[in-house]
Amino acid sequence: MDADVTDSAGTPADPDLPAGDTPQGRSQEEPGAADSKKEPEPGKGAPQGEAADTDSDSDSGTDSDSDDDDGDDSDAHVPQGSGDDGKADADAGTDSVDGEGEGRAGGAQTWADHPKDGSASRRKRPWLRWAALGASFLVMISAGAGWWLYKKLDGNITTDTSAAAELKVYEKERPTPVVMDAQNILLIGSDSRSGDNKKYGRDDGGSQRSDTTILLHLAADRKSATAVSLPRDLMVEVPKCRTGDDKETREQFTQFNSAFELGGTACTIRTVERLTGIRIDHHMVVDFNGFKDMVDAVDGVEICLKEPIDDKDARLELPAGRQTLNGEEALGYVRARKTLGDGSDTERMERQQKFLGALVNKMQSNGVLLNPTRLYPVLDAATKSLTTDPGLDSLRDLYDLVRSMRDVPTDQVQFLTVPRQPYRQNVNRDELVEPDASELFKQLREDKPVAVVPADELKEKEKAQDGKPDDAGSESPTPTPTYSGSSAADDLCEQ
Repeated sequence: MDADVTDSAGTPADPDLPAGDTPQGRSQEEPGAADSKKEPEPGKGAPQGEAADTDSDSDSGTDSDSDDDDGDDSDAHVPQGSGDDGKADADAGTDSVDGEGEGRAGGAQTWADHPKDGSASRRKRPWLRWAALGASFLVMISAGAGWWLYKKLDGNITTDTSAAAELKVYEKERPTPVVMDAQNILLIGSDSRSGDNKKYGRDDGGSQRSDTTILLHLAADRKSATAVSLPRDLMVEVPKCRTGDDKETREQFTQFNSAFELGGTACTIRTVERLTGIRIDHHMVVDFNGFKDMVDAVDGVEICLKEPIDDKDARLELPAGRQTLNGEEALGYVRARKTLGDGSDTERMERQQKFLGALVNKMQSNGVLLNPTRLYPVLDAATKSLTTDPGLDSLRDLYDLVRSMRDVPTDQVQFLTVPRQPYRQNVNRDELVEPDASELFKQLREDKPVAVVPADELKEKEKAQDGKPDDAGSESPTPTPTYSGSSAADDLCEQ
């Protein structure tokens, strides 16, 4: 290559060439026009095989640095064969540097002369397109699977529209909410023996009875949750209720769990509202299988037994000591009564409360509520056997409820039984202890705190206060009412 190639500015236009002889519109020629031009004679023009590059450069505009003073493309106005060897060589040199040429016609290409014009990138683009398509496909599959799972869980939930309709009829009788952001949810454990529950007892024509009823109060600030068990044998006033065949029952003073059998969920809700003065915002009815499957979904719950259990009615046989119960065993444990303790329903409720606390603790400590992979089986188990009011009948509603509770400290998830004692006219029934029960209902109604301690601690505290005047310490703030109970932070094996 000649030394003039290094002159990137190119050679000036020939001053002896008349202006009229300069070809016009060269820069606007169609691509490939240079191929029809007469090649320059050897020694007078560009070397053979490089003339095609001149038009290529002109079209792509890569030789803008070689423009003359008047702004015209110098290589577009220099006729072929003008003897401007330096210009041709400069163009060739520029092509080799800028990489805009199409190669040396008629000459062998080396890797050094190979054009770097993006053709390699174009060869790679099919792979990029395939990668993008694959990623898009995976996103669509994931979205489709997520939607399918959502619809499946959402479809598991049964909506109780009949209860909502009946409650609307009796709206004027219902309490008015006191604290709007607080939530009061009535949890009802159905002991129906129909369908999959036949093996747990006699089927009385598919009738339902509320084996367990819990009033769950969620504080407005979501810093505490209080679950109050209502004994099924508690003597209460049951209002007039509509039955399944659209008949109306009479108002009566009877045991609490008959309200569910007489008028279903709506009758139970109205009975609780009359008893407590607390407005029930939502309700959930869960049957045996729902509870059992939830325990299995968290890989069991650990308990400790001081003595072995052999209860044929509860289908339960367990050794003494620390052990983890699966769903079937857990169901027998919370239902057993005759062979555990004094055989009372009150003691069974306390056992249920402690087990539920251990279940909540297991879900929080293992990160179930924060892990979608582990949360799905729990939600699937819960929703399969769940009947709710229209306000909680979607997966989104349930998820929002669970999410609002996941930051509640386990020691502030409290369980207790409403203050009760044997009914004076029938020791096999219960009645409220006043004024303790009314004070508890007032605290919950006004979203004020309550405290729970083990029964033995509460007895010691009551003994220590015996003999003190009622106005002792009246100058200090009103103490938080304390009741016998437990929290989700309690270890069942340390009690």
